[in-house]
Amino acid sequence: MSYFSKKVMMVELDTPQMTGRPAQMMGFMDAVKNVLLNNYFSFNGRASRSEHWWFVLFYFALSIPAVFIDLIIGIELIPGYGPFAIILIIAFFLPNISLVVRRLHDTGRSGWMYLIGLIPCVGFIILLVFLVQDGEPHPNAYGEVPTNILPVE
Repeated sequence: MSYFSKKVMMVELDTPQMTGRPAQMMGFMDAVKNVLLNNYFSFNGRASRSEHWWFVLFYFALSIPAVFIDLIIGIELIPGYGPFAIILIIAFFLPNISLVVRRLHDTGRSGWMYLIGLIPCVGFIILLVFLVQDGEPHPNAYGEVPTNILPVE
């Protein structure tokens, strides 16, 4: 009997495989609400990849009109930054830091690993790799696996 004519038997396990991903992906508006309303200054717990990247998209989408308005009015308070861009940066400074720290927690790393981004040339790349990795598939020292479901108020 040749190798190709043999039947391959597949075995199903009774235990579900752990993938490191939450049960569902967090949507755009849920991610924004969770970061700005529930976790504005929270460095505890974990944040899923979907929560992090949806919020990054939201921040980017707000920064484009802010910079555009600053260019139209022609006021630069700091070289390259007008009043609307500065207000946006200040308003989202703490939520951005807390979200990245919680995202690092999801990968099993300390929030202090955020400082690796300060290493010239390669620090940002290393931090980016940490942020795109799957979260740990089990509870870790920083909390349970994020469910991506907003708490009921």
